[in-house]
Amino acid sequence: METKEFEFKGLTLNGFLMLFVVLILPFIMVWCIYKSIVLFDQPGMNGLATTLLILAIVLSIVELLSLCGFLKLEPNTARVTTWFGKYSGTFTKTGYYWINPFYSTTKVSLRARNLDAEPIKVNDKVGNPVMIGLVLVWKLQDTYKALFEVDSQTMASVEGASTGSNTKSLMHALENFVSVQSYAALRQVAGQYAYDDNDENTHELTLRSGGDEINEQLEAKLNERLSMAGIEVVEARINYLAYAPEIAAVMLRRQQASAIITAREKIVEGAVSMVKMALDKLSTDGIVELDEDKKAAMVSNLLVVLCADESAQPVVNTGTLNQ
Repeated sequence: METKEFEFKGLTLNGFLMLFVVLILPFIMVWCIYKSIVLFDQPGMNGLATTLLILAIVLSIVELLSLCGFLKLEPNTARVTTWFGKYSGTFTKTGYYWINPFYSTTKVSLRARNLDAEPIKVNDKVGNPVMIGLVLVWKLQDTYKALFEVDSQTMASVEGASTGSNTKSLMHALENFVSVQSYAALRQVAGQYAYDDNDENTHELTLRSGGDEINEQLEAKLNERLSMAGIEVVEARINYLAYAPEIAAVMLRRQQASAIITAREKIVEGAVSMVKMALDKLSTDGIVELDEDKKAAMVSNLLVVLCADESAQPVVNTGTLNQ
């Protein structure tokens, strides 16, 4: 992702050193005012007294301006600086610093954030309505794009009236942007695949069986949409997938019928194998000789016993096989 962000290169001083200077300045101002008052009472010292008074006024202005230049940054936070409207770089040094107070700064968070999107209704490839949701982990990668290439500042200024925190409202505005684009990407990806294979093309990629491949495509679509805002997608996964309520019951019955048919096929296949094994064993060991009618009757009886849902009731034949 192409970045337009660059590091702040303006004057940067240690914050604790400047704090010491700021604390010393009031004492110097008081001394200058006191000396100016004393010198005004002495003949020929009015010029020096006036100079000391002007110095005290200048120092008071410097004191007030210096108080606006302190920056405190925690890990994974940054300050976007502007010089009378012109972007001047992003300040990312962790600690306590002082910069020129005429720089305007906006604090942003570079920490990872997550979005647990509520499931939405979309139509899959074959037109079935499904409910699908995602969980997304994202973070700011380019602070320039986040502040100046999407209208996050305007949205943040409107929301800031209620939240009372410019940083919080700015990040909330970016979260709304991520949420809207996430739903759009989710609809786009979900519309390209069927919910499942419907027992037709078992080799076709589906939402239910796609797994990592679907998640990778979703992540790629999200990165494509969110790159304009300088946002990087760390991870994106579908965390909810189900048929819409209006067809869920019908689809459940279809899945149950498919499962029953599959189970029956396995049962019949196993029963036929067991009947064949029984006939072969009787013939090989010479236990009994069966004609075709007796074999058919035996096959029928064994299949009934093996394939029936309930236990078969045995009937004891007291006659002979030759009757």
